[in-house]
Amino acid sequence: MPESPTLIPILGDQLSMNLSSLEGADPEHTVLLMMEVDDETGYVRHHKAKIAYILSAMRHHAEALKTAGWTVDYVKLDDPDNAGSFTGEVARAVERHCPERIVVTQAGEWRVAAMLEAWETMFAIPVDIRPDTRFIASQAEFEAWAKDRKELRMEFFYRLMRRKTGLLMKGDKPEGGKWNYDTENRKPAPKKDMPPEPLTFAPDAITRDVLKLVAARFDNHPGALDGFAYAVTAEDARAQAEAFMAHGLPKFGDYQDAMLTGQHQLWHSVLSPYINSGLLDPLELCRMAEGEYEDGRVSLNSVEGYIRQIIGWREYVRGLYWHVGPDYAERNFLRAHRPLPGFYWTGETDMHCMAQALGQTLETAHAHHIQRLMVTGNFAILIGADPAEVHRWYLEIYIDAYEWVELPNVVGMSQFADGGIIASKPYVSSGAYINRMSDYCGHCRYDVKKRVGKDACPFNVLYWDFLARHEERFAGNVRMAMAYRNWERMAEADKTAVRAQAAGFLKELG
Repeated sequence: MPESPTLIPILGDQLSMNLSSLEGADPEHTVLLMMEVDDETGYVRHHKAKIAYILSAMRHHAEALKTAGWTVDYVKLDDPDNAGSFTGEVARAVERHCPERIVVTQAGEWRVAAMLEAWETMFAIPVDIRPDTRFIASQAEFEAWAKDRKELRMEFFYRLMRRKTGLLMKGDKPEGGKWNYDTENRKPAPKKDMPPEPLTFAPDAITRDVLKLVAARFDNHPGALDGFAYAVTAEDARAQAEAFMAHGLPKFGDYQDAMLTGQHQLWHSVLSPYINSGLLDPLELCRMAEGEYEDGRVSLNSVEGYIRQIIGWREYVRGLYWHVGPDYAERNFLRAHRPLPGFYWTGETDMHCMAQALGQTLETAHAHHIQRLMVTGNFAILIGADPAEVHRWYLEIYIDAYEWVELPNVVGMSQFADGGIIASKPYVSSGAYINRMSDYCGHCRYDVKKRVGKDACPFNVLYWDFLARHEERFAGNVRMAMAYRNWERMAEADKTAVRAQAAGFLKELG
């Protein structure tokens, strides 16, 4: 190793061999710096399993890089000399290695990006911040698409990504004649079809060491570590992807919105942690899914629905995150200020749907998109929870949550706090939707068919109360016109009873 190598910091969500900062680098003249730091593990109270996953995946990736011939300078969280921050650890590495320059792939979040941009002045050496080429759309490409548009709807951006990648395309036309098969992907929970068994991975020595560290150091953080079974290597993540393509994808489309008591994964892939941390390549997964369709093993509605989640939603929210700017986290269009109820951190509630979604989340650090949007998120917006607090909870609690992907989904899609940048209407519903898409209500002490009364489903009274509270805002929204017509047809006495019961329920929450 020469006296002045190139120093390449690799962040915890950059666990990819094809990282842009590695392009053109000579392993003989390069030091890769990987850092476990307090600033990242503790800036919110991350779920214990989330911390364990990231640290174990980082340590395994460091071993893979060494096997590939790279020199890796790895700083563990419990190193007594650990500076506790990315900048502090880069400063120590600069002292150790005297690099001629720093090369780094751009950060995924505003606060970390600001750190990277300060390094050149701080360390008085050149810093090359390279675009993150693991995304299909660059920030410049999203800005060009968003420029002069009155509405930034994901559907139209998704079509741009379909054309760019060629996924499910016949020339310039979509496969099957339609861009979106979402209307075919809303089947309720099946009564006979049982989902495949989830693929699990026993912790190895590295992961066991991490679990001990997390249990001791983050004992006051939410969530459990018992039964930790996530993949922590690219090879195991690939095995889970292949298992999903074979056993989950064929029915993913039909049942992607379904929920079942005691069933955590259903036909979902649970690949988002590995995509967002870098162990899996999102475009490669889309090609794999497309191949399943082309070979006749999977229907078009399932494959299109899966690909839309990745090159549609994932790319869209990343572009939007950088487009709207850091003040997005402060948006509060509905003027909601209620704190989240304590059962979001315990799972202890008589509402069976909430107990299932929250219990699963606390146990595994994962829940699928309908549990997040139409159960926990729906309840939060209906009670008027502060969107900043809801955002922090989602960021803390989910294993795949990084701010760039979580913030737009929560503040925009789930809580409508951005006033309609992402969604054209609030995603709110009564208990009827949850009953239609799950078996949850059949196990609940509340009656989903009752609007008021001590046994009435809280989602019902809260839904109508939400409409009443925000009638001036949404009465003219064409997508909510039917709901408001139903509200107007309700007898005044019934309206009064609904508002009174909602007020009592919210007072008890307080």
